[in-house]
Amino acid sequence: MSTSQGVNVLRYSALAAGLAYGVYHQSSLNSHARRAEADREYARKAALIEQAKAEWKKKTTPQQSQTQTSGVISDPADNRFDLEAYLKAKLGE
Repeated sequence: MSTSQGVNVLRYSALAAGLAYGVYHQSSLNSHARRAEADREYARKAALIEQAKAEWKKKTTPQQSQTQTSGVISDPADNRFDLEAYLKAKLGE
């Protein structure tokens, strides 16, 4: 009878260890899932902020300065500004 008692102690010890490991592992999986969800939510909000910034910039920047008759760009800050064409247009006026 003492052998079966030792086996029962071993069985219940293994069961308790398995349950403890299961609880620990499930907790680990849940925390990883919560962290991943928080990261996805942060990325979504960051993308929305970037989109809003782009829309605001598009809304608030002035339209390209062009003379209405000749189509010459008169804004020197524009990278397509052509000084020669601008001066010719001004001389023609």
